[in-house]
Amino acid sequence: MNYLYERVAYLRGLAEGSELTEETREGKILLNIIDILEDFADSIEEVKREVEDLDEYVEALDEDLAVVEDDVYGEMDDDDDDDDDDEDEFGFIELECPNCHEIIYLDEDATDDDDDIEVVCPSCHEKLHFEDVCDEEGGCCGHHHHE
Repeated sequence: MNYLYERVAYLRGLAEGSELTEETREGKILLNIIDILEDFADSIEEVKREVEDLDEYVEALDEDLAVVEDDVYGEMDDDDDDDDDDEDEFGFIELECPNCHEIIYLDEDATDDDDDIEVVCPSCHEKLHFEDVCDEEGGCCGHHHHE
């Protein structure tokens, strides 16, 4: 950001070297433009500092979330991709969004009470309505289910 301050200082030097004063219209306009440019440089520097602070905060939240995920789900091995037994422990239903065709995972406990399920797709943000996800008397509805 120093280059912005340097460029504004250069313009200010040019204006002073040209003996611009606020007594003329052009001088008043140019000197005010230089002041505004300096204000912009200050604002950009402040935004840069705030973004750096937010980046640090998000990194800390991400680390904290990773700890919570490990506590809740336990550490899972990525080497066990062929073994689907880990997925079975969590009890989820796998549905496909009819709009964007992304796979949506629902907790089976959330589907126990209602025959109708309303979900917002995390990918396309469309509100989706699924009826009778699974009917014990009529069998499976055709979606991928994991228990």
